[in-house]
Formats: sequence, structure tokens, C-alpha cells
Amino acid sequence: MSDADEELESIRERKLADLRRRAGAGGGADGAADAAEEGDVQESPGEPVHVRSREHLRELVGDGGVVLVDFYADWCGPCKMLEPTVEALARETPATVAKVDVDVQSALATEYGVRGIPMLLLFADGEPVERVTGVRDRETLEGLVRQYTS
Repeated sequence: MSDADEELESIRERKLADLRRRAGAGGGADGAADAAEEGDVQESPGEPVHVRSREHLRELVGDGGVVLVDFYADWCGPCKMLEPTVEALARETPATVAKVDVDVQSALATEYGVRGIPMLLLFADGEPVERVTGVRDRETLEGLVRQYTS
């Protein structure tokens, strides 16, 4: 395994442990089951987290680190084109990737000044640092994420 592969695996393991800790609040399998019943379990590492509320997004961003937020809509063709790239970034970078459906979370989209979709907002250490509107290639977006995770 290369150094880069080992680093990615280490990041995945840390993200999984953190998500388990938050989902189970320190409990074992029973705690995870209770959290799942309450709808509090977040997606596993390597998958985008679907934002449920303003507070949920603030929690994700407030945890620090790098968070890439994808503001999208199901009916948006360019959003669908960007989706595989966003999913790859969730799998292959240390960033937390969050998705905000602007039709469901319209107040949140307004709060962040979303005027066109897809719109990606990159947070580093709780602060917005980059804003990208429209479809971008994977290398460009991965470069932005890596710029703030290095």
C-alpha cells in the first residue's frame, strides 16, 4: 500500500470513529440503534452527508476541519452532472462533504447567498473560504479541498 493509500485509510478510519461517537453518543450497538431510530445517524465516511437543518449544517461546519457544501436541486441537470464528482470527493479526500437540497432548505440557501446552482461552498476551520458556482472538473475541486487540508 502506498503512503497516499495509507493516509486515506487513516482518514477514513478517523471519520468513521468520529461519526460512530457522535451517532452513538458513546454507546455500543444499542446506542447506535437508538440514534438510528431517532434519525440522528449521519452517513458513513466516504459518502456525502445530507443536511437536515440549519443547526445540522452549523454542527458539521463547527466541528472544524474542511467541509465542502454542495447546494443542489434534484431537478437541476448541472447538479446531476456534478454529483459523481461530489461523491468522489467525499470518498477520496479528508473533507466532510455535505449536500443541501435548496428546495427543502430554501432558507439555508438564502442565508448563504445561493443565487445559482450547483453552488459549492468550502469551509475551513468553521469559516467560508471558497465559493464556486456551476460545474467544475474533479481536479479543480480536489485542488481546492487539498489546499485547505494540507
